[in-house]
Amino acid sequence: MIEIRALTIKDIRQAKKLSDAELWNQTEEDWKFLIENPGTICIAAKHREKIVGTATAMNYEDKISWIGMVLVEREFRGQGISKLLLNELLQQLKSFRSVKLDATPAGHKIYQNFGFQDEFIIYRMTIDSVPAKKVDLKNNYYEKISPVADISEVAEFDRHVFGADRSQLIEFLKNNFHEAAWLIKEKGKVSGFSLGRTGSRFYHIGPLSASSTEMAIALISKVFEKIENRPVAVDVLENNKDLIDFLTAVGFHKERHLIRMYRKPHPSETLNEYQYLVCGPEFG
Repeated sequence: MIEIRALTIKDIRQAKKLSDAELWNQTEEDWKFLIENPGTICIAAKHREKIVGTATAMNYEDKISWIGMVLVEREFRGQGISKLLLNELLQQLKSFRSVKLDATPAGHKIYQNFGFQDEFIIYRMTIDSVPAKKVDLKNNYYEKISPVADISEVAEFDRHVFGADRSQLIEFLKNNFHEAAWLIKEKGKVSGFSLGRTGSRFYHIGPLSASSTEMAIALISKVFEKIENRPVAVDVLENNKDLIDFLTAVGFHKERHLIRMYRKPHPSETLNEYQYLVCGPEFG
């Protein structure tokens, strides 16, 4: 008998075992943020006293809900548990103007059956050790980079790119991984920023948004300088060919791909062309 109930702090170790089994990159701190973040829906599928499935939905300004962490233990697959979890989430998300997610190829068909449509492809690229040498850049953006101090100005720029306020997520990322928290200002306003977080397998860089590819490369190069010789993962939009070429030249390789999907159109204008690296499939 499967019971669907709220996921709680007491369930974190069991939930992390599910993500670890899939070689995903979440830490206990990530799970804690999801569960404790106001407005986020976190549910679990329970069999007897064991958590055998999870699903989460971030709440961004009551406009966009972001589904993630849809996991089912291998021995319980094929029993409709993922459908039970998604049905419960979508029932609770009826009031949202848009529901989005990043699907794995394995989950793609399931989400299509729930009415989700494809938006674009994202490549997960990884490297086992970021080169220690400084990247040679032909622009002066590198000299304009400064640490993120005031999250409100980053959140305002991000709101125009993403389409909703993500202040709580930005604060979590800045505090979690300060080596990745950088920005560039032009005429006194933010025109690009990078954030990231520590992971169980990789240091994850993203979101990274900028007004040009050259600026995006300068920001990611700054992060590389601070985390040299460490394993790194990024989720890069497929249309950013110049950035993908840069990452490939550094030594990154494409590990897998994700399909961004939506159910209901996006509720507001966005600057997708400014989006280079996303935050990861659990956060958008």
